[in-house]
Amino acid sequence: MRDTVIGSSPYANKAVKKQRGAFGSFIHELLRNKFLYALALPGVLWFFVFAYLPMGGIVIAFQDFKAMKGITGSEFVGLKNFQFFFKSSDWIKIVFNTVYLNVLFITFGTLASIAIAIMVTELTGKWFKKITQSIMIFPHFLSWTVVAMFITAFVATEGGFINQFLAGLGWEPITFLSSPEYWPTILVLLKIWHGAGFGAIVYMATIAGINPEVYESASMDGASRWQKIRFITLPLLKPTVILLTILAVGGIFNGDFGLIYAIIGRNPALYPTTDVIDTYVFRSLLDLGDISMSAAIGFLQSLVGFLLVLTVNYIARKTAPDSAIF
Repeated sequence: MRDTVIGSSPYANKAVKKQRGAFGSFIHELLRNKFLYALALPGVLWFFVFAYLPMGGIVIAFQDFKAMKGITGSEFVGLKNFQFFFKSSDWIKIVFNTVYLNVLFITFGTLASIAIAIMVTELTGKWFKKITQSIMIFPHFLSWTVVAMFITAFVATEGGFINQFLAGLGWEPITFLSSPEYWPTILVLLKIWHGAGFGAIVYMATIAGINPEVYESASMDGASRWQKIRFITLPLLKPTVILLTILAVGGIFNGDFGLIYAIIGRNPALYPTTDVIDTYVFRSLLDLGDISMSAAIGFLQSLVGFLLVLTVNYIARKTAPDSAIF
């Protein structure tokens, strides 16, 4: 009877064999590269503990969470926690600031990283190249709190370096700390200074992987250095640019809290152009002490980011299949 049942299901037998074969290949791969997987294990555990296990706390976004009662004892309130943000008269402006600043960060940060990567790889002096690489990644390791102290010294109305320079030219001082129109540009410049050098490492690695014979053939055909960059380097960087852009789009609804709050702080005069979702929710958490409302907005940001990644990845798969994540 057993043979008859199995024999009458050739597709089932094929699926079982395929599953067993896939499992066997997986075990073989683990055994063959066991030391490499052992090296990756701490990173995998870190992400599991700090990125995946906390997802269980998403339920707080739908509760009237009370610390004394815990998750299991707090009252379920549905979508009520999402209302506080959208009832605010400034929520449209806050969402616009978040998306606008992130678009500026992604666009100009990518352009700056590509430019730095190309310029560094074009350097010929070995020691000069190493020193340049060290200098360009150093700002990435500075805390935004430290950077904020330096920026204050630059933009202060009285005694600030910029206003002292303007006074030397006979010009009127600029009140940066009460003029919101200047701050998108200032924040973009700071973002580039802080992260473009570190971000260039990925593009430098991509350029290093390009076959040197391609450049040699172009040189034999009389191509100039700029022509080789334009027609060889930049096109071959395209898949990496698209991939990193897709990943960056996932966080487009998450403002750079460390940058903005460390430098702007609680300065209402600058909120029209610098207040983002993260800083607004943080201030609301401090003022109201409602963890559920903050969790609700955090969940909404993650959900929108996830949908944006799927959308951009779908577009990339249709236009440049090799650049898509999946």
